[in-house]
Amino acid sequence: MSTSEPLLDTTGPSGETKPADSPLEIYRHSSAHLLAAAVTELFPEAQCGIGPPTDDGFFYDFLVSRPFTPEDLEAIEKKMAAIVAEDRPIERKLIPKAEALELFASKGQTLKCELIREKAGEQVQCYTMGSFVDFCLGPHLPSTSHIKAFKLNPVPTAAYWKGREGNPSMQRLYGFSFFTKEELEQYLHRLEEAKKRDHRKLGKELELISIEELAGPGLIFFLPKGGLVRKQLEDWMRDQYLARGYSLVATPHVMRKKLWETSGHAGFYAQNMFATMELDDAEYQLKPMNCPGHILIYQHKLRSYRELPIRLGELGTVYRYERSGVLHGLLRVRGFTQDDAHIFCTPEQVEAEVIGCLEFAKDVLTTFGFTEYEAELSTWDGGKSGKYDGTADQWELAENALKRAVEKVGLAAPVIPDEAAFYGPKIDVKLVDAIGRKWQLCTVQFDFTLPRRFQLEYVGEDGARHQPLMVHRALYGSMERFFGILLEHYAGAFPMWLAPVQAVIIPVAEAHKEHAEKVAARMRAAGLRVHVDDRSEKMGYKIREAQLQKVPYMFVVGKVEAADPAGEKVSVRHRHAGDLGSEVPLSAWIDKLARLVATRATSEGETPRPGGK
Repeated sequence: MSTSEPLLDTTGPSGETKPADSPLEIYRHSSAHLLAAAVTELFPEAQCGIGPPTDDGFFYDFLVSRPFTPEDLEAIEKKMAAIVAEDRPIERKLIPKAEALELFASKGQTLKCELIREKAGEQVQCYTMGSFVDFCLGPHLPSTSHIKAFKLNPVPTAAYWKGREGNPSMQRLYGFSFFTKEELEQYLHRLEEAKKRDHRKLGKELELISIEELAGPGLIFFLPKGGLVRKQLEDWMRDQYLARGYSLVATPHVMRKKLWETSGHAGFYAQNMFATMELDDAEYQLKPMNCPGHILIYQHKLRSYRELPIRLGELGTVYRYERSGVLHGLLRVRGFTQDDAHIFCTPEQVEAEVIGCLEFAKDVLTTFGFTEYEAELSTWDGGKSGKYDGTADQWELAENALKRAVEKVGLAAPVIPDEAAFYGPKIDVKLVDAIGRKWQLCTVQFDFTLPRRFQLEYVGEDGARHQPLMVHRALYGSMERFFGILLEHYAGAFPMWLAPVQAVIIPVAEAHKEHAEKVAARMRAAGLRVHVDDRSEKMGYKIREAQLQKVPYMFVVGKVEAADPAGEKVSVRHRHAGDLGSEVPLSAWIDKLARLVATRATSEGETPRPGGK
């Protein structure tokens, strides 16, 4: 425990320790109680719901007669600070159930009474903070003075009681809580930075994406500039497929419902599938997954062990019915394209295939400029619950293969028990972006279920028929989500090879347009994406516009540049470094920019000048 962590009460109702609660979780849970104490003292009619810790702080739900205002939140935060200054003890008490119900009813806390009736035993554990009392399993800090740094989120949100639509709508107040003020300030700075990088804001400002109301929510339109960036992502991935021994395939967007019944999706995944469509021969459904289509391709003919492994890859668009409340820009949508691949192999090949997938995942992340990432290996519960498919032997084979694979590629992957998919263990790789946020994208999953459901076979070396093993693998996760994360990671300033417009040619006056077009033609011939800004605006305005659009380079041509008989004179600006002068000839700049594109440089550390000048 760090020296900044406070002394903690980590005992449960009977004095047992609770190792599942980390010091930070306990600290934030106590911060939630601090919020509830402040609210109920300022708003005595407020009913308390639940108030757990979160990854960055805490929240608490309140049933109130009107929404909280910004002035209310300011007053609540001041009251919280006053309670901290009072150093109120946080004390655990065991109260007989009938007495506890009477106590909470007397305070008007009928929601707490409901929870006590549902969850409490004969002895009800409560925690007090002065006059405030809460039904809670704890544990908590000894007193309020140990809470050193917190801040309320200025925007309340709505939440249903117990998360069920139709129940009373409550006001949810979020807060941030850290051991020290320095940690809190750093986190709030990251939040401000995240707001500036919000992909929804940047996507609109940079004319990359849109969501059209007439088409419906959760459906993304890639505008021309966004389409250019997406093309780079797709081209790179398809080229990698071919280089790594994958076969490129394409499957229909809609297929018979019977296929989804065979795969099991029509049963266990029905709530996330769009409604069926009645056609003349059968019911059809939009595909939520690509895997059944790849299985049908595998089944197109009887396979021999000599053909395995078979790696089928597709940039396949799928459709999932996400509720409107969880849709979020590019990160949570209803229609999206996955870089989906499925590998059919023998038991002897599975370890090498998983290693190949993990090495591919690492290459994806480093290619796009993510230098920090971590992995998790999710396993089953040993068969105790009955919720996992497959035999103990299959799970042992799969888990051991995955464990050896992460070791061989040098990934630190802690084992997360009882978090596997029901059809097999999996490895998830999380990237860390430019401001320290973690994103789940790459996944490698083992599957026992679909090969059995579809009765997949191959003819083995012994002449008998065997069931192949199947590995699911997605590395971008989805084109939309990866695009959004890239956009935020680079704050819209894509590296040269991804930038939709790589250079803007700016003629100083009408007389220089012809020369600007000649410069542009030479750059386009080298494969560069350039735009001539020949609007009748001032040069300074055009430069500012190009910088706001995050264009990497600006080439200004005026009287001096147009008069150069060799056509090599250019004045160059960089979006970050500013004026780079005119000493370097155009041909050298073209070589430099083409090299940045060809090498897919994600850092412009070697810029601004060609030749290291």
